[in-house]
This record gives sequence, C-alpha cells and structure tokens, in this order.
Amino acid sequence: QVQLVESGGGLVQPGGSLRLSCAASGFTFSSAAMRWYRQAAGKEREWVAFITNADGRTIYADSVKGRFTISRDNVKNTVYLQMNSLKPEDTAVYYCNAYSRPNNYWGQGTQVTVSS
Repeated sequence: QVQLVESGGGLVQPGGSLRLSCAASGFTFSSAAMRWYRQAAGKEREWVAFITNADGRTIYADSVKGRFTISRDNVKNTVYLQMNSLKPEDTAVYYCNAYSRPNNYWGQGTQVTVSS
C-alpha cells in the first residue's frame, strides 16, 4: 500500500523556520520525482518545489526561491522541505507528491501557519 506521510507543520512567527518531512512507502522511492505543493484557504493548490529522482536537481517556485530548500534521503525514503524566512503568505496546507511513471501519489497534507 502506497503511503506518503507529511509531518513537521505547525504555527511559527514571521521570519521563523520549519522543516517538513514526507515519509514514503509502498513504491520505489528512489525512482520517483518528488514535489511539494501547497494550498491556502480559498485558493488553488500551487506547486512549490521539485527534486529529481536521478541527480537530485532542484527547481523552485519564484515565491519561495532563496527561502525554501527541498532535499531527499533515498535511504530513509523521505523528502524534506526546509522553510526559512517564513511569511504570512506561506500559510497553507503543504502536500507531498511522488511521480513514478505512470503513478502519481499524494500525501494527506500538513498545516503550516505563519502568524504573530
């Protein structure tokens, strides 16, 4: 059974940091390209960050470039999202996504709230 389990969300003040984790099981993690998405209340889900399966190349949305870092550990079958210099507009439910052709898997999401 495929599972993607996010953790690490919570309440943080503006300028603070959080690290999200997404533990994967039930498929070959090292073969999957991994992405983080987020969805703020009343808005559409948006892509945040991407990391390849092969060489660990990363790409970021302009809104988080320079503040967020995606990484992966193919031994622990886990992908991470380090979020620094958080802003109130980063408040959203953050979702982990795995694409392993032809399958596309989603986690249940973790809430991140940036507020003073």
